[in-house]
Amino acid sequence: MSRRRRKKAVPREPIPCEIESLSHDGRGIAHQEGKTQFVDGALPGESVMAQYITSRRRFDELRATEIVQAGDERVTPPCDFADLCGGCSLQHMDPEAQIRFKEQTLAEQFAHFGGIEPEEWVAPMRSPGLGYRRKARLGVRFVPKRDSVLVGFREKRNSFLTDIDHCSVLDPRIGDRITALRDVLYGMDAYNRIAQIEVACGDESAALVFRNLDPLSEADQQQLVTFGQHHDLHIYLQPKGPDTVYRLWPEAGDERLNYRLPEHDLDMVFHPMDFTQVNADINERMIDQALDWLAPEPDDRVLDLFCGLGNFSLPLARCAGDVVGVEGGEAMVVRGRENAERNGLENVRFHAADLQADFTAAPWAREGFDRVLIDPPRSGAQAVCEHLANFGARRVVYVSCNPSTLARDAGVLVAKGYRLKRAGVMDMFPHTTHVESMALFERD
Repeated sequence: MSRRRRKKAVPREPIPCEIESLSHDGRGIAHQEGKTQFVDGALPGESVMAQYITSRRRFDELRATEIVQAGDERVTPPCDFADLCGGCSLQHMDPEAQIRFKEQTLAEQFAHFGGIEPEEWVAPMRSPGLGYRRKARLGVRFVPKRDSVLVGFREKRNSFLTDIDHCSVLDPRIGDRITALRDVLYGMDAYNRIAQIEVACGDESAALVFRNLDPLSEADQQQLVTFGQHHDLHIYLQPKGPDTVYRLWPEAGDERLNYRLPEHDLDMVFHPMDFTQVNADINERMIDQALDWLAPEPDDRVLDLFCGLGNFSLPLARCAGDVVGVEGGEAMVVRGRENAERNGLENVRFHAADLQADFTAAPWAREGFDRVLIDPPRSGAQAVCEHLANFGARRVVYVSCNPSTLARDAGVLVAKGYRLKRAGVMDMFPHTTHVESMALFERD
């Protein structure tokens, strides 16, 4: 009978670590006896004492417990919970150093996939580091030992919720009301049956979507309504899947939030469960840069793939002759049409299609395009890039939330005859290792 190998116990006492560099997920990298060590909370050039978390055959994971010699990039985190909360991972790092780290990550990914490098690196797009986050998912948990309800993000590298009373990176309409949220949930009959809260903020209103595991009593529903009235928040319930979401307060009006794009005279509406960019400031400037790089002419036909609710499609329709937006889900196609009608745009059309499959036989795909914009999910757009040359577009702008899939897809585009003209990062998620970027490809 085989016996399961007993896991080797890790040392309990902190050990000294000399940090050499930073991993792509923001942990310091050290080495001891040839083995790699990933150290949470440590920065390059620092000497730290670190506590073991786990030890594996190829690497160890540790957490810095004492900064013996601080590096030049270390700053005091702006949030009281930065050392523990997993919502941010780089608050202890100077914002300029964060930008350099993200630029380096993007450059390394381009180099890794075929030695690609843009002809021009553009200046990074910076953002205010606090109060920027308009979309989030907050965990909720009742802790019997404390007799309290916790609301917030999970701790770094475990499933526990961080005990916070405010959040500095969330939109203040939500981030300043964590304590009030905890209090209202604690006072409900279903104090231990709320699983999570979706946060969605527009320009004029903000919404909270409560995932209730059981039907709420009339008293509980009234408590949430009163909370929404007092704090001027829209309140939604989600008893099961995303398609069961409904609004509890306000009672009248469309179930929509909105954000404006004043440079393009657009007012965009969305449901709280729709995908929207988390950083309104970066989103506006990202749209402007994408249009500047694409440089559509009044007679051009432009294709916007992974178009969502029309975040790029509608601004493009203001300056191009004809715009086609394509999204994988029918719900977002409906939202795109809703926004086009709302803003009086008749030169933009929306279609639903599986963009991971061969879509070149679709009627809209056989029309030919002068410009193409791609804004895919983290998995990237490899299948799209394989077919992109068929459209005949002279310029392609690729907006990415994952540098590794952007670099992979860039290799495909270069093989298809495009040149990587420009690239740069956009600090959509300050204080995190998330790298948002934009690249311009041109074909002679």
